[in-house]
Amino acid sequence: MCGIVGYMGNREAYPILVKGLHRLEYRGYDSAGVALVNSNGDLSIYKTKGRVSDLEEFCQSKDTTGMIGIAHTRWATHGEPNNVNAHPHYSESENLALIHNGIIENYAVLKARLMQNGYHFKSNTDTEALIQLIEYIKKQNKVDLCTAVQLALGQVVGAYAIAVMEKGQPDLLIAARKSSPLVLGIGDDEFFIASDASPIIEYTNKVIYLEDEEIVIVKRNLQPKIVTIGNVEKTREIIELEISLNELEKGGYDHFMLKEIFEQPRTLRDCMRGRIDVSCSQVVLSGIIDHKERFRNVKRIIILACGTSWHAGLIGEYLFEEFCRIPVEVEYSSEFRYRNPVINPDDIVIAISQSGETADTLAAIEQARQAGAFVYGICNVVGSSIARNTHSGSYTHVGPEIGVASTKAFTAQLLVLAMMALSVAHEKNTLTEERYLRLLNELNVIPDKIEWILNTTNDSINNLSKIFTYAHNFIYLGRGYNYPVALEGALKLKEISYIHAEGYPAAEMKHGPIALIDSEMPIVIIATDNGMYEKVISNIQEIKARNGRVIAVVSEHDTVVKAIADYVIEVPATEDCFDPLLTTIPLQLLSYHIAVNKKRDVDMPRNLAKSVTVE
Repeated sequence: MCGIVGYMGNREAYPILVKGLHRLEYRGYDSAGVALVNSNGDLSIYKTKGRVSDLEEFCQSKDTTGMIGIAHTRWATHGEPNNVNAHPHYSESENLALIHNGIIENYAVLKARLMQNGYHFKSNTDTEALIQLIEYIKKQNKVDLCTAVQLALGQVVGAYAIAVMEKGQPDLLIAARKSSPLVLGIGDDEFFIASDASPIIEYTNKVIYLEDEEIVIVKRNLQPKIVTIGNVEKTREIIELEISLNELEKGGYDHFMLKEIFEQPRTLRDCMRGRIDVSCSQVVLSGIIDHKERFRNVKRIIILACGTSWHAGLIGEYLFEEFCRIPVEVEYSSEFRYRNPVINPDDIVIAISQSGETADTLAAIEQARQAGAFVYGICNVVGSSIARNTHSGSYTHVGPEIGVASTKAFTAQLLVLAMMALSVAHEKNTLTEERYLRLLNELNVIPDKIEWILNTTNDSINNLSKIFTYAHNFIYLGRGYNYPVALEGALKLKEISYIHAEGYPAAEMKHGPIALIDSEMPIVIIATDNGMYEKVISNIQEIKARNGRVIAVVSEHDTVVKAIADYVIEVPATEDCFDPLLTTIPLQLLSYHIAVNKKRDVDMPRNLAKSVTVE
């Protein structure tokens, strides 16, 4: 989950690398570092614990000249965040430098073998074992750097995206990947390496996505060469990106998270564009149309995801079962792959991931494919690993999501799942035409309703958050479609404010959590006017009888809940099945404002990173 960036060209590398690290900092921010080779061939590494801004301060008095360099921002796996464990890492002779995203699973074996051969280790990282191994192989076999990298990676077990430089070689940069993302940017006589396109788009929109076990050799004034670990040369298509630089900036907002919350009306319209026709009479998803027989005859759907995407999957379960009458199981990817699951060739597996690089989900996808299941991917990043490793799928098209706590990606995942369920239901004739058209028309106006929530409730939620800034615990409750929203609301609060919060089905409160309720306990309950409205009112009364403090999300013009809750937040009425698209918005805002009041780093909460590319 670290961020890596590299540059070779005719400009000074350091400013480009540091700007790239700032763009990648959402992937990890425990420490940061840079390695440069100047025109004399001297190799220098500068690194420090902390943020990229700390690295900039550290480098103010350093010689940062050079037109080739690699840089890294870290999310720690092996070894605590400190100056020594920060990347890049030198080899024993300090002739080589390497940055790495991923985990080398057999590093202890490699390290022990290298120590027996006289190598010394300064850090506690798995990464240092790899650069030492590359140097050992290079010396022992008297081979060039690329061959040494190929031979070393042949001995590695694990995941990696790496970039390597050599002292005395100001015209050579080598990078490789396996199970961790890596993209090559191609400019005018300059080249870029990065974990994703965000550091590249300012300079070029032409990129190549490397595949697993591929190595790219970048030499000055030559076209990059791609080979496999086994030295088979490959040709890769150059892709033109459509990301705009404005999407990577805050645009006047205090935080990326707030910007992304407020972008949701636009991003959901973008997600629907071309998929729901103007007359609102049909959903057009090519991933479904191209495989409609498979969806029409499916006996079971398995949804795989992690974190926020898992919450979206729970709502997807309700949608597919209600609309399509297909049994659905929702699994944590990280658990699914380790419990010998039953997967049938006629199953459809839906894999959901914002980044398209989630390691656990990718491993689960591979397991499902090997069992013969059809795998459909839902992700946001064009060209990502999940997009390439699934049979079909849908992009969410929400643009880069920089805030670590997912917001607009979550609602877009819900929207794609809703469109999928409607499309399959139409193919299977499990919805009446009247209900199908009514749902399509309602889905089409959801962005307008979200816009109303944002414009109407943000200030009042900000004021409300000040009352609960110093609460130590929260309980979130919901029923039916809003139960997963309660889970997601609790997760958001935990992620960015560090307040302990739990989400429960409201009916389960009496089976244990009710013991926690007292006058100090805030209870957020989703109480919109849907099929379970009366039941939820009963749950609120149970809370009030125990002096709990109730924050209720209610339908506009509600009077019953308003009379008994301590605080209410109104949302427009909608179909029960689309409630989550609306009710999640005030919960995002509540978490955001509480975290800001607690002076938390909202965009980069502690211990987290955006793209979870390790197990």
